[in-house]
Amino acid sequence: MNVNVKVPAHVMIRAFYLFFLITSLQFGVGTMGAPRYIFKFAQQDSWVSILIAFAFIILTVAVMFIILNQYENADIFGIQVDVFGNFLGKFLGIIYVSYFGMGLITVIATYIEVVQMFLYPTFPTYVIATLILLLVIYAITGGIRVITGVAFIFFLATQTLLIFLYDPMSRMEWGHFLPMFQASPKELMQGAKATFFTNSGFEMLFLLYPFIENKEKTKLPTFLGIAYSSLILLVLTIVLIGYFSLEHIEDLEWSLLTLFKSVSFTFVERIDYIVIMAWLLIIIPNNVLLLWGMTYGLNRLFNIKQKGSIYVLAGIILLVVSFVKYDYQILKLTDFIAQIGFWIAFIYPFILLPCVLIRKKWKRSKGLDNS
Repeated sequence: MNVNVKVPAHVMIRAFYLFFLITSLQFGVGTMGAPRYIFKFAQQDSWVSILIAFAFIILTVAVMFIILNQYENADIFGIQVDVFGNFLGKFLGIIYVSYFGMGLITVIATYIEVVQMFLYPTFPTYVIATLILLLVIYAITGGIRVITGVAFIFFLATQTLLIFLYDPMSRMEWGHFLPMFQASPKELMQGAKATFFTNSGFEMLFLLYPFIENKEKTKLPTFLGIAYSSLILLVLTIVLIGYFSLEHIEDLEWSLLTLFKSVSFTFVERIDYIVIMAWLLIIIPNNVLLLWGMTYGLNRLFNIKQKGSIYVLAGIILLVVSFVKYDYQILKLTDFIAQIGFWIAFIYPFILLPCVLIRKKWKRSKGLDNS
């Protein structure tokens, strides 16, 4: 397995589109309930926890760039094989692929739960999952450029949802944020950790990097994408705290949908119905990138053709999602993925960096470094 990836020029993308790819991964169904989980730990100081999480994500991505810059055009799969050897490197690569798969199952199962809870309680799970996966497969078969186009177009199409926040924002009670800075450092860090699962997804940079044409310009759109995602989560959390009674926020299972449900306009009713259907446009790019990451990883690790593995993986995911029927199962799965994601996305890069630097230094001393 080659450490560096040879990508044809006609399939490479501009660094500008990393903004949309990163935000597409960070926005998902988790955003619907994230403010409630952050508030559970940090209360009215939840906004501080989000800022702490944002700073840590920026630091983590900076470490990822240092790792990637040690190679000519490598991804995480090649880097791990180079540093840890063929057997351990591929084993760690399998963990990455499995992580993407479990994340994809979580996103689809959670969205289906929302649809069945708020719109169609008797609609079969496998029908909704099949429709979603068909759209995902159709996008992936077009290649990385089509995937990028989907992320770009769907991002622009869904930003109009922010207009519906005007009504609850106009009725906020700023006194809900007083007294400020009451949360302990431990509570703030717990709130920041609750933010991590929603803001994860930037680890896909380890896979997308070889496909970037102008790599010298990757940092700005990546950091801007992370900043935008954190800003939206910050705004949603502030509106939620300012609008609802502090005693009731922890009881709002789908806090964002409850917020939109309270919105009233003379020209339309039940804004939450519109939001749920529009949220499909948010999770489609999310799912596309996760399934693409799985097929790309299998191709790099075992030379399995992506077009063939798409249908097999989609079938497995459809089967698993069909058996995940109860909310407590989805909650357990989400918690499990959140724990794994914390280590893979936020801790592992700091462990990998010194290993890469030591490996590069050893290869230079032996005259073997040609990457």
